[in-house]
Amino acid sequence: MKNVVLHYGAALALRDVSLTAVPGEVTCLLGRNGVGKTSLLRAITGVHPVSQGSILWEGQDITALPQFERARRGIATVPQGRDIFPLLTVRENLETGFAVLPRGQRRVPEEMFALFPILKTMLGRRGGDLSGGQQQQLAIARALVMKPRLLVLDEPTEGIQPSIIKDIGRIIDLLRSRGDMAILLVEQYFDFARDLASRIVVMDRGEIVLNGLRDELDHDDVRRRVSV
Repeated sequence: MKNVVLHYGAALALRDVSLTAVPGEVTCLLGRNGVGKTSLLRAITGVHPVSQGSILWEGQDITALPQFERARRGIATVPQGRDIFPLLTVRENLETGFAVLPRGQRRVPEEMFALFPILKTMLGRRGGDLSGGQQQQLAIARALVMKPRLLVLDEPTEGIQPSIIKDIGRIIDLLRSRGDMAILLVEQYFDFARDLASRIVVMDRGEIVLNGLRDELDHDDVRRRVSV
């Protein structure tokens, strides 16, 4: 993102925001509620148009592209609240990720069940019958079915039991280590973000107020800026 400004009507949500996500790294975006984190994700994924600035992806300007075109170019999102389809089965939810793939690649890789073994035992169950933690795993797996090169996660630990949070952290770290995917993680849980982050970005009032490599930042300062 370069110098992005975003409005909701007359309300200014993002002010001159610039941000970079790099393959093989986890960029963690932190901030209190209402500072613009979700607006930033909506700009990246094409859910909401920007007023000014540009969004570049793999050397191309995608600022004017609709959401489905960005998905075809390898940008996948796991939204806050998961947004799985409650009346579809787990298998059918996973298969919704096929829409952006060529026909010859429309299959759920067996590796997905190595990452999320619980889903293999629940393929015939409706998404709405799963626990919150299981639904979060399903939402991440559905995004990975799309074979993304940028994975955007909006508060994946929200309302999740500690054991599942550890599993999600392990999976994010594994995806990072492969080196072929950029990961943008929006979090409120600082310790979870700190342990995974390559770079930490802090927002306040629609602006980026802190941006640096994890080991270069004062973590106490970061914690103060994001605490309620």
